[in-house]
Amino acid sequence: MAPKPGSEWFTVLSHLVLGAVSLHAAASSVQSSRGAAAGFLLQALAAATMLAPGLSPHEDCFAGAWVATVIGLPLLAFDFHWCTNGHLMCAGCFIHLLADARLKEEQATCPNCRCEISKSLCCRNLAVEKAVSELPSECGFCLRQFPRSLLERHQKEECQDRVTQCKYKRIGCPWHGPFHELTVHEAACAHPTKTGNELMEILDEMDQSHRKEMQLYNSIFSLLSFEKIGYTEVQFRPYRTDDFITRLYYETPRFTVLNQTWVLKARVNDSERNPNLSCKRTLSFQLLLKSKVTAPLECSFLLLKGPYDDVRISPVIYHFVFTNESNETDYVPLPIIDSVECNKLLAAKNINLRLFLFQIQK
Repeated sequence: MAPKPGSEWFTVLSHLVLGAVSLHAAASSVQSSRGAAAGFLLQALAAATMLAPGLSPHEDCFAGAWVATVIGLPLLAFDFHWCTNGHLMCAGCFIHLLADARLKEEQATCPNCRCEISKSLCCRNLAVEKAVSELPSECGFCLRQFPRSLLERHQKEECQDRVTQCKYKRIGCPWHGPFHELTVHEAACAHPTKTGNELMEILDEMDQSHRKEMQLYNSIFSLLSFEKIGYTEVQFRPYRTDDFITRLYYETPRFTVLNQTWVLKARVNDSERNPNLSCKRTLSFQLLLKSKVTAPLECSFLLLKGPYDDVRISPVIYHFVFTNESNETDYVPLPIIDSVECNKLLAAKNINLRLFLFQIQK
């Protein structure tokens, strides 16, 4: 259908007005809320982008904001996705939308125009990411303004007000302070003058915090010396219970390790009624032995990330004795770092991890 006369000029004018209003709002809100000001700047940028050569102004969704993103979330990641209608979402919002849709058994949609979104339908907007990287951002230590692309280096290496530690922290000095005070403190630090007995007491306390971590890695090294070791890549697929109020759970196909058949199950927030209403999200899993055994099978096992995933998992060793009467473990926590990592797993079509099994010989 041919556009009505003057419709192109009206569309161009609407984008110009939106850009001007957004710039004015950014200037007005910069003192009260830098996050909101950044959001208005992104709206102005998106309005200008629609007028760039090669981008048609005949879009179906002209009304509303051009940027559908939660400005309160950090923009330092510089990752922005856009839907098929051009509306922007920061990476955190995009992953959260996909995870929420998985929990509610709905199709994920753009919060602005309600078109379908997914990892295959949406792509990153490199132009916006480049523009965001040049936006001014305030250093949390010295309160000076820097482009976002340079802020991380400034805060880690250059800022004279960045928080640092005394070089004698290895012998117990607890001092934390601005970098420009470090030289004065170290010159007056009392820890180098402590007696040997005083330092031994401090070091004993510090060693206690490292023993648990060392115990974990020593346990892993010990397991690697076992005669029977097996590992496999497992893929958790999402399913729904048959309850009146369905609940999301995950299950793997049957797989064989150590000449036995196994299945893994997982659930979100211990199968609470509405996990989508919670900001804190966790996953727990259960290992089930599906084959029959003639004698108790004592095993240690742990789950780690797969070879092509970027989810962060801390290794935790679990132990169980499998029999024909007791062939499934309790649900144990999947040791992911935080709820953000959990959302990454929920947003994926399937969850791919690596399972290690160690059979304990009597």
